[in-house]
Amino acid sequence: MSDFELVFGTTPFVSLGITLILGGGCAVMTGRALALNWRPDWQFVAYGFLLAIADRFLVFALFQGELFSLSGYLADALALIVIAAVAFRVTRARQMVRQYPWAYRRFGPFGWRER
Repeated sequence: MSDFELVFGTTPFVSLGITLILGGGCAVMTGRALALNWRPDWQFVAYGFLLAIADRFLVFALFQGELFSLSGYLADALALIVIAAVAFRVTRARQMVRQYPWAYRRFGPFGWRER
């Protein structure tokens, strides 16, 4: 058993596949949905922790990973929260500029400025 498996409860390929590809896609959809429905930005943190629970269960159920790995759960949660935050911010910036074109202009991929 490698050091990675001892700390995160699964192999790097399983962690990469489940967390970043499957869970990351869910996190992107979560961030976009929260932004499009004008939800506050702190909510993607709560949803990121919930997605990490589902991610740990999938690793356990499909690949015999460790279910109750605190470090694995926290790493998964951090990755999913960051992905959801990026999706939220990109969507919110696009939304602000598109909905209020007289008041704001785009400033990079994550922000907007007053005109």
